[in-house]
Amino acid sequence: MPSRQSVLVTGAGGVGRAVIEHLRADDVPVLVRRDDDRAAMLRRLGAEVVLGDLTRPETVAAGLRDVDRMYFAMPVSRDHLLAATVVATVAREYGDLDVLVGMSQMTVSQMTATSTDESHQQRLHWLAEQVLDWSGLPVVHVRPTSFLDNPLFTTLAARSIRDDGTLALPFGDGRTSPVAVADVARVVAALLTGRRGHLDHVYELTGPRVMDMTEMAGAYARALGRSVVYADVPLERWREEVLSRAGLPAHVEDHIVTMCRLHRENRYDRATGDVERVTGVPAQTVEEFVAARRDQYLGPQPADRLG
Repeated sequence: MPSRQSVLVTGAGGVGRAVIEHLRADDVPVLVRRDDDRAAMLRRLGAEVVLGDLTRPETVAAGLRDVDRMYFAMPVSRDHLLAATVVATVAREYGDLDVLVGMSQMTVSQMTATSTDESHQQRLHWLAEQVLDWSGLPVVHVRPTSFLDNPLFTTLAARSIRDDGTLALPFGDGRTSPVAVADVARVVAALLTGRRGHLDHVYELTGPRVMDMTEMAGAYARALGRSVVYADVPLERWREEVLSRAGLPAHVEDHIVTMCRLHRENRYDRATGDVERVTGVPAQTVEEFVAARRDQYLGPQPADRLG
């Protein structure tokens, strides 16, 4: 394992991978469960792959050896609270952390100990924050809103835009301010490398402005140079005709459906400047994000149409 002043990254998903790229340091240890193609990709980025499981204390202890900063994240999982509890207890007993940056969700900021409108996954995030706070560790919570990179705004949006020029989502009149994975990763990397005394306890990360779905469809249209209009789809119909066909675990499907319902209820009508406050650079707009992925939404364009 690396010597002191090293960072342990857990979760090799989009944010974790981008954090490693931002750290630009060889031998950043990354705790992963399987030595697979994703692990090989992390090695190519210069990371040191450490096989382990966040729900197994002995592997977490091994990963924390000689580490003073940690990024804790997991994909949507029923084991989220268990993993947070293991990390907190092992880090207290075996670690010597200057900072632990924990990935949470912005919905947590609106939750209480007894609220019931949220998904089981969101409740796990709320409870995990409590455990990490009770641990006494130097914890910083990062609470992003919905990701722009989410299939709702990428894969599924691309399909409906190509099929009939619509952004077809079950969000009703709700307003939202999704944030790009790349912007969240910039914040996490900055927090991991910043001085402890300059860190706040919670950072809530959003895009630069809130908009309803008609406005969002307009941003897609400008970025893609074609007509895109919002088509509001009834939530249950969307679940039956779109989501259920994805073959997702019930826990994940329930979380996505709840996110959509909370969008319809306008629970995502929030915007902060925390991305710019931490990194000095504003969060990407929807238009900037989509324009950078034009081929993903429209498919490869013939050479004569590219000018």
